[in-house]
Amino acid sequence: MNDDLQKRIQAALANPQNMGEMTGADSIGTVGNADCGEMLRLWVKFKQQDGKKVIDRATFQSFGCETAIAVASLATELIRGKTAEEAFAMKTEELAGELGPLPPMKIHCAQLVEGALRSALGPESKKETSSTTNVGSTLLDSFSKPQEGVKLTFLDENGK
Repeated sequence: MNDDLQKRIQAALANPQNMGEMTGADSIGTVGNADCGEMLRLWVKFKQQDGKKVIDRATFQSFGCETAIAVASLATELIRGKTAEEAFAMKTEELAGELGPLPPMKIHCAQLVEGALRSALGPESKKETSSTTNVGSTLLDSFSKPQEGVKLTFLDENGK
């Protein structure tokens, strides 16, 4: 990884945005990558704006490398104000935001974020309701003790 990218990642990690669980989320997406052992959960909350339902806020938790955390931090900012369809259509490269193009060995980090976003926003996703609010007190708890309402998606070696 080049020094410039490493500096951008470190800058994003110095002040990560939207880290942590969100109570009252409208939707949750969880993905894991068996090849690298990383997992990421994304919470999304919507609001009405100009007659459209848009993303008001998104937060994340990650068991992943610095690059995955940096991409998730940037992506949660980038999707704010977008409709679910607009955010769902964002590609891996777009979600990496100001980090710019990632080297081949780090693309899976952005694909992890893309997978969690697609899991949270996809038509088959389990939308958060009052019955699934207690999904687990932490991301680790929910992986240790999966409960009904949690959707865990494992990505293949291509991040899809």
